[in-house]
Amino acid sequence: MAGSGGSGGPMGSGALTGGVRSKVAPSVDFDHSCSDSVEYLTLNFGPFETVHRWRRLPPCDEFVGARRSKHTVVAYKDAIYVFGGDNGKTMLNDLLRFDVKDCSWCRAFTTGTPPAPRYHHSAVVYGSSMFVFGGYTGDIYSNSNLKNKNDLFEYKFATGQWTEWKIEGRLPVARSAHGATVYSDKLWIFAGYDGNARLNDMWTVGLQDRELTCWEEVAQSGEIPPSCCNFPVAVCRDKMFVFSGQSGAKITNNLFQFEFKEKMWTRIPTEHLLRGSPPPPQRRYGHTMVAFDRHLYVFGGAADNTLPNELHCYDVDFQTWEVVQPSSDSEVGGAEVPERASSSEEPLLTSEERSSFKKSRDVFGLDFGTTSAKQPVHLASELPSGRLFHAAAVISDAMYIFGGTVDNNIRSGEMYRFQFSCYPKCTLHEDYGRLWEGRQFCDVEFVLGEKEECVQGHVAIVTARSRWLRRKIIQAREWLAQKLDEDGALAAKEAPGSAVGRARPPLLRVAIREAEARPFEVLMQFLYTDKIKYPRKGHVEDVLLIMDVYKLALSFQLCRLEQLCRQYIEASVDLQNVLVVCESAAKLQLGQLKEHCLNFIVKESHFNQVIMMREFERLSSPLIVEIVRRKQQPPPRAPSDQPVDIGTSLIQDMKAYLEGAGSEFCDITLLLDGHPRPAHKAILAARSSYFEAMFRSFMPEDGQVNISIGEMVPSRQAFESMLRYIYYGEVNMPPEDSLYLFAAPYYYGFYNNRLQAYCKQNLEMNVTVQNVLQILEAADKTQALDMKRHCLHIIVHQFTKVSKLPTLRLLSQQLLLDIIDSLASHISDKQCAELGADI
Repeated sequence: MAGSGGSGGPMGSGALTGGVRSKVAPSVDFDHSCSDSVEYLTLNFGPFETVHRWRRLPPCDEFVGARRSKHTVVAYKDAIYVFGGDNGKTMLNDLLRFDVKDCSWCRAFTTGTPPAPRYHHSAVVYGSSMFVFGGYTGDIYSNSNLKNKNDLFEYKFATGQWTEWKIEGRLPVARSAHGATVYSDKLWIFAGYDGNARLNDMWTVGLQDRELTCWEEVAQSGEIPPSCCNFPVAVCRDKMFVFSGQSGAKITNNLFQFEFKEKMWTRIPTEHLLRGSPPPPQRRYGHTMVAFDRHLYVFGGAADNTLPNELHCYDVDFQTWEVVQPSSDSEVGGAEVPERASSSEEPLLTSEERSSFKKSRDVFGLDFGTTSAKQPVHLASELPSGRLFHAAAVISDAMYIFGGTVDNNIRSGEMYRFQFSCYPKCTLHEDYGRLWEGRQFCDVEFVLGEKEECVQGHVAIVTARSRWLRRKIIQAREWLAQKLDEDGALAAKEAPGSAVGRARPPLLRVAIREAEARPFEVLMQFLYTDKIKYPRKGHVEDVLLIMDVYKLALSFQLCRLEQLCRQYIEASVDLQNVLVVCESAAKLQLGQLKEHCLNFIVKESHFNQVIMMREFERLSSPLIVEIVRRKQQPPPRAPSDQPVDIGTSLIQDMKAYLEGAGSEFCDITLLLDGHPRPAHKAILAARSSYFEAMFRSFMPEDGQVNISIGEMVPSRQAFESMLRYIYYGEVNMPPEDSLYLFAAPYYYGFYNNRLQAYCKQNLEMNVTVQNVLQILEAADKTQALDMKRHCLHIIVHQFTKVSKLPTLRLLSQQLLLDIIDSLASHISDKQCAELGADI
C-alpha cells in the first residue's frame, strides 16, 4: 500500500476609520467569533519551492538496493522507508532509507528476523514503528511455493528491531494487493486477493498492546465497494477513501468513502459535475493515492492499457476533480534553474521565469521553510513517466514517489518529489450560502404560487445570477417607486412639512405565480452556492422535487441549474421510480427527461420487469402506447457530441456584477480617501464579519463608510483588488497590492487567511528588479519593515540595474536616503567607485 500522508487576534476597531468623517460608532459590539479561524501570518522570508513542481531526486543505487515495484513506502520523520517488492526476478525483503534533507540513500539498520521476501503487502506507520501485513511470498523465478500471507510484523525505527506479532484467535484470510491504513490506534485492512478470488471484507486490530490485541472483522454497511485488489486507500477528514482498482467486470472509476465511527460506506457521486468540468480519473489499478490537507492526489497506474502520468486531485470539501498542472520548471529537463537571489548575490530570475510561479484559482501555495536554507544551482527535473505498482508517501508539504513498473515491464529505482499547494480553500460559496441560510439583510420577498407563500432573499445575489428574476425585480421596483411617489404626494397634501422618505424602505415584494415555495427555495440555494442538495437514493419525492426545480430552471433560463437537475434526475432513475418519473416528466412537458426514462424502460434487462409492475397498469393510455412503440421501433440515436451550454458560474456572475452589471442595485458607498465606490451591503456582509457586524448593529444614515486597513489607507488599485476578492474570490494582483492587503483578512474578519496567504506568496515569488521600487514604496507606507529590508537588500545587490530605472528619481527623499544608507553598509569603497563609473 502507498503510505498515506497527513492529513489571530481581534479585529482592529478602527479598520474602517480614516479621514475626518468616521462612520463607525464607538459603541458598536462587533462579533469576532466568525474570524477565529483566521491565522495571522508574518512576513518572514525564507527558502521556498515552486508550487506544483516535480523534482527528480537521486535514484537508488544498485549497490544500496534493487530497482523494484509492488513494494511499500512509509514516511517517518525526515525519511522515506522502502520495504520489499520485486526486481523482476526475485522477491525482496530489504529495507531502504531515503533522507529527504540530504537526498541520500542507505540501507536501514535492522536486527531480528524480518518478514519473508514479498510483494503486494501493506505497510503503515503507528507511533515510532512500521507495521507490515500480508502480501505474496515464494519464488517467482521458479514459480514455486507461491502463497498469500496474513502475518503481521513490527519494525521499530529507533532500534531497527523486527518482531512478528503472534495473534491468537480468528485471523483475516491470507491476502495480497489489499488496502491498509491506521486510524484510532488500530490497523484497518480492506479487500485484496486471496489467491482464488477478490475480496471486499474489512478487518481491524489494535496496535497499542501486542499481548492483548486480537483481530476483529468489521460489519460494514452502506454502499460497500465491489470486491477488488490493487487499489490505494487514504485517510482524510476522518474518513477512509478508496479509488478504482481491479474489480473484474465491475471495474469502475468510483470513489468510495468509509466512515470509521458508523462503519458505513458511501459512493461519492459524480452527477453534480457539469459537462465540461474536469471528470474523475479513468478507471485504473496499481496507482497511488495520498491525502494532504483537504485533497486526495491520485498518480499513475494502468488505465485501460495505458500508463498515464497526470496527477489528479480530488477536493474532499467541494467534491470536485481536477488535473494538477505542473509548474513549468517541472517540464524542462536538463536546464539550469538558479535559486532566487533574495538572500544572496545570485542574479534574480527574469520576469518570464517568474511568470511560471503565477497560478490561478487554487494552485497557489506557501512553503514556510521546509527546504535547506541555500542550495547550489541544480538541474531542473523532468516529470515522472507513467508507471504502476509504485508507492507514495507524504512528508511535510510534499509527496514522494518511488519505483514502479514503467514501459516494457522495466522496474524503476527513481525517486520524485512533488510540492503541494498549502493554499487555504476559497470560502466564497460557503460565505454566500451562510448569507442565504441566515436570511440577514434581506431586501426582497418573493410571493409564490396560488398560496402566496413568501421566500426572502437579497437583491444583489438574485440579480447577479438570474436575468429573468432581475427583470421581475426591476418591474417590482418601478411599481413600488410609482406607488411611493403617489403616497408621498398624498401625505404632503395632508401634512405639509412632514419628513417623508426617511423611514427604512419597505421590503420589495415580487410576485411569481408559476413557482411553489419548496422548489423555489432549492433554486435560491443554487443561486447563492452553485449547488443543490443531492436527492436521497430511493426517495421518489426527492426526485420529483428536483423535477419541479428543473421546470423552474427552464422557465428562468438558468442553464447551469437545468443541467445539474437533469444529471441528478437521470442518475437517480431506477426500476422502482422510473414510471413515476416518466409520468411526471410527461405532465411537466420535460422532453429530455421523458426520453431518458423511455430509453431506460425499453432496455432489454428492464422491460419485462417494468411492464409487470402495478404502476404500469395505472399509466395513461398514450404513455403506454408510446412505451410499446418505443420497444418495437427504437428511434435513431442522436449525436451526443453536441456542444452543451453549461451557463455561467457564481464566480463569473459576481465578477460581471462588480465590473458594472450590478451598478443600478448598489446600496452602500465606500469612501477611499474621499473617492466614492458604490457597492452592495449583502455581499460585503456575506464575506466579512466586520461589515456584517457594522450593518447589523450600526448603519450610517448617509450610507457612506470610510475605508482603511488599520491606520493605513490602501491605494485605489489595492482597494479594487480587495473588492475582487470579496465579490468573487479573485487573488491575482500586483505584488505591491499584496503589501497593502496583507493585513486585510485580520482587520475585516474574512473567514480564513486565503487572501493573506496569497499576499505572502505573491511577495515572496514576484519581487523583481522591475517592481522592487514600487514594492519598497508600499512597504514604507504600510510599515512592513521586513519587506522594506528585503527590497533594500535586492536594490543593493542589483544596483547597477535599479539605478537605470526612471522610477528611482520619483522616490521620496527619505527613501533615497535609506537606499544610500544600505549601499554604504554593504558596499566597500572600491565597489562604490566601480558603481559610480557604471552610472
